[in-house]
Amino acid sequence: MSASPYPLGLRLDGRRVVVVGGGAVATRRVPALLDAGADVLLVSPELTPALQARVDAGRLHWVPRRFAPEDLDGAWLVQVAIDDPMAAAAVSAVAAERRIFCVRADDRTAATAWTPAVTRHGPVTVAVFGGGDPRRAMTVRDAVRDLLAARLAPGRAAPGGVAPGGVAPAQGGPNASTGTTRTTGTTGTTGGRQVGRVALVGAGPGDPELITVRGWRLLTEADVVVADRLVPGLLLDELRADVELVDASKIPYGPSRAQEEINRILVDRALAGAVVVRLKGGDPYVFGRGGEELLACAEAGVPVTVVPGVTSSIAAPAAAGIPVTHRGVAHEFTVVSGHVAPDAPASLVRWDALAGLRGTLVILMGLKNLAAITATLIAHGRSPQTPAAVVQEGTTGTQRVLRSTLDAVAADVLTAEVRPPAVVVVGDVVGALDG
Repeated sequence: MSASPYPLGLRLDGRRVVVVGGGAVATRRVPALLDAGADVLLVSPELTPALQARVDAGRLHWVPRRFAPEDLDGAWLVQVAIDDPMAAAAVSAVAAERRIFCVRADDRTAATAWTPAVTRHGPVTVAVFGGGDPRRAMTVRDAVRDLLAARLAPGRAAPGGVAPGGVAPAQGGPNASTGTTRTTGTTGTTGGRQVGRVALVGAGPGDPELITVRGWRLLTEADVVVADRLVPGLLLDELRADVELVDASKIPYGPSRAQEEINRILVDRALAGAVVVRLKGGDPYVFGRGGEELLACAEAGVPVTVVPGVTSSIAAPAAAGIPVTHRGVAHEFTVVSGHVAPDAPASLVRWDALAGLRGTLVILMGLKNLAAITATLIAHGRSPQTPAAVVQEGTTGTQRVLRSTLDAVAADVLTAEVRPPAVVVVGDVVGALDG
């Protein structure tokens, strides 16, 4: 009988951790390392788009090649996230020579350290080892999480009761084919085959604790998770080890064909009997193409559940101290996509009409075209001195807020090197809570 692991909390803030591999396993493990403040060195010839985005944001260092022994210079921990047993063994051998603890995704029996099943509740972190059985660890972890949610969160009832804010979870209803978004049952049959189900889940604006209780519960039940680049990485870290993670942002082709491929993956996995979660940043229906995915599943006879998410259009300004409405300041707010330039033939937005509104304008995906958007608004009558703000990565630990005016905000964004994802807010509410 092997010895039990010795539980230990590693304080990795500022300390080098080497991750070997740039695929799905690394995508799931890196966010927790970054959340711990680790200085992450990623060694891999290729990366998933989610990891590439973190490299581009300067959150981790990437060496675009295969592992070399000198990569462990100064390392405190190494995580081997590759499925090649010989290559993984070579990395762990170098780690053993240097007395560096090594996590092995391919063979936990050959590792000198294990990653536990983890749940986080504010300042409380619970790590569970299952004696080598990941499913057992996950089951215990989930029970602890439910207990923490019931005992520590004011106003939150135990699972199955009333969720935060006093809203009871939905209990049944018609299925997606009737045009609504709530399904009953967990499986069905199509042509004599057992059918799984698909859940379109909004993951929220960035903070992993802002996913809904129901959304998180569906994640714990998933066999397959199809994730966007903007979903909170710590949610992926809590998936079962046997969950298939599909990085939707890695799918090739143009936007239309990529969406067709995502639809095909959802339908095919569900028809094979899997529980599939389509995890999307923000809300599935706010510029998330969730409607297209629901229609594709309904056409194939796949049951669909839609779980709304906290949209960044409201949450990011709120996290920056900006209410989108405020008594005596704004009686309406408008959310618009800025991914198409105002003068482009494909634009569906009446920017001239928006310029005449007195309320708040919230622009998503608008950094690239911000100069053209602000110029158009000013040309159609919006005051150049209208307060404006840009919130980058709202609700996360790396949130940045830039405050400006409508005529200067585009230039200020370039000077400050603000990058996506970012939400632009235009209107007097930008300064409503300043004093």
